[in-house]
Amino acid sequence: MNSLLTRSQQTSICSQLGRVKLQLLYKASIHGFTGAAFHQRCDNRGPTVSVGYNTSGYVFGGYTKQPFSQSGQYVHDDQAFLFTFSGEKILKYPVTGPGNAVRMVANSGPYFGEALILVTGSQAAVTCNPGNYYNFNAAEMHGNDLKLTECEVYQVEETTELERPWRNIIWESEKRKELIDSIKSYKPIVGSVSQVRVLLIGPIGAGKSSFFNSVNSVFRGHVTSQAIAGCSTTSLTTQFRSYSLKDGREGKPLPIILCDTMGLEESTGAGADLDDICSILKGHLPDCYQFNPSAPLHSEAHGYRKSPRLKDKVHCVAYVIDACKISIMPTKLEEKLDAIRRKVNLMGVPQLVLLTKTDEACPLVNEDVRNVYKSGYIKEMMQEVSARLGVPLSCVVPVKNYSEELELDMNCDILLLSAIIQMLRFADNFFDEISDRFSNTESKE
Repeated sequence: MNSLLTRSQQTSICSQLGRVKLQLLYKASIHGFTGAAFHQRCDNRGPTVSVGYNTSGYVFGGYTKQPFSQSGQYVHDDQAFLFTFSGEKILKYPVTGPGNAVRMVANSGPYFGEALILVTGSQAAVTCNPGNYYNFNAAEMHGNDLKLTECEVYQVEETTELERPWRNIIWESEKRKELIDSIKSYKPIVGSVSQVRVLLIGPIGAGKSSFFNSVNSVFRGHVTSQAIAGCSTTSLTTQFRSYSLKDGREGKPLPIILCDTMGLEESTGAGADLDDICSILKGHLPDCYQFNPSAPLHSEAHGYRKSPRLKDKVHCVAYVIDACKISIMPTKLEEKLDAIRRKVNLMGVPQLVLLTKTDEACPLVNEDVRNVYKSGYIKEMMQEVSARLGVPLSCVVPVKNYSEELELDMNCDILLLSAIIQMLRFADNFFDEISDRFSNTESKE
């Protein structure tokens, strides 16, 4: 299930509730605009946030700490509130009659004290009576548009802070320098390869291009934006690009190349194509190749490398996954990732996962990046992505890309550099395997 609430809207709601996250329970367009479907998914699952979307584009709803039921009774809740959004800003309307904050009605959706009912009588409609236990302006809340296009209910879950980090990491400037020096001095163990090629694969908007920009920023000494990055429903990357990192503005190339692909999409014939990804892995695809999801690259195309060398091939694959969207990853997208992972496995290329947007997913990390390995929620997300993608937890690396910052942050740098170090280590495993196979072949001869 995809959430209609933007990350910014989710953060705004969570800011009213403390250190929490939202877990999508019910989506009317999928489960049905009926009281029965709502109660089946949401009863006994409080606290919850219920959200309505109407044909005029308003986003509004309510919060209650009380679990829903079908008792027919009113329940007391002095913390309940209704809300709407003005742009990305949340407007909040606290309960004025806490004894009648929420009513448990079997044939309706979320029922906030007669003042606001989402999915009224199993219809895609809103009932609204300002002043009945909540005071608000109806035009301000929903533009007097009572036709629902969607209704979602989220469970509110606490984000826990662990007593001690479950991975040890040193947050000091000396460590940052040590990581940078290690990357600069790295040399592949195979003489024919001077730069490790890492292929970034992931859904649209997960942060592939942003990861390159962020790592590039660390070595440039300031935030840069060489690769096209941003928010879009379709992939902003339409070409296959190989980005060589440099040591400073006019410095020499570093021993790693990050290869950016078109974003994955859940629908067939859209986004990155499995055959094109295989061509990239094998080293056939030329830089700046223009992707065409409906027609993968063929061997007679201009620039096609018919006899790629080891230096042209991919030596490590990094799946880039948005921490905010793991639990609502569409089944078809998960199937595409699984098909890619199986192909990569067959080719013997090592794989890891970059878990991006950890700060947006967890308030603890948003407060301080150094909490990334103290956040119980981030650990859960890492375990979930490990299970969904079929990679060991040791292969999942959380990062925070630079998105809105103008200046570098030492702790973000350390996470980004640690991810690069893991890529180089994994590439070494790949080269070791090739060397071993070559040695065994020679010994048999």
